[in-house]
Amino acid sequence: MDQPRHQIDWRNGNVPVSRQFDDPFFSLENGLEETRHVFLTGNALPARFKPDFHIAELGFGTGLNLIAAALAWEESGQQGRLHFTSFEAFPLAADDLRMALAGFAGAAPYVDLIATALAGDGKITTAQLSAQIIFGDARVTLPAWDGRADAWFLDGFAPARNPELWEPALLAQVARHTAPGGTCATYSAAGAVRAALADAGFTVTRIPGYGRKRHMTQGVLS
Repeated sequence: MDQPRHQIDWRNGNVPVSRQFDDPFFSLENGLEETRHVFLTGNALPARFKPDFHIAELGFGTGLNLIAAALAWEESGQQGRLHFTSFEAFPLAADDLRMALAGFAGAAPYVDLIATALAGDGKITTAQLSAQIIFGDARVTLPAWDGRADAWFLDGFAPARNPELWEPALLAQVARHTAPGGTCATYSAAGAVRAALADAGFTVTRIPGYGRKRHMTQGVLS
């Protein structure tokens, strides 16, 4: 896989910070709990899980969202596989990925799988998970995708720093690739993001965010 690797620095010893976007990959307080609050609770998961449930994501990052979803799927007792598709333009190098995930309980079974996927074809298959990381600019790769998701994790870097992943045209593609009654969630409560999601067809609600973030956004496809 010849996709350019994300260049990072480290904060507090183990929190990766993007040099390109000058933004951390996850909360400085507790990245896994942030993921669970924003993306699982924000999409009413695991309560909505059902056979062949499909999650899609903008911004794979460290894979922490994938791990949180996979752990929730296992704990919910669902039969079959959780489907997970993520769009990522700048994947992490394997060593950086391992360091970023080292401190998270429950992540260990997935670290090698994710590292191999990022170095290869982006695919992860286990008895309970079927995942695909699609490399490249999501503004190109998402319109070409033939899938539809039951829930979206919108996890680009902050809109002011990474506006490409929050463009109205791309969020309209998110809506077009959402199953009827599907949902989306993001840590961002920016007015432009909420307006673009509403214009795309989501009924948008601002709810309490995680930690020091007062608000976040969830949406249901109308």
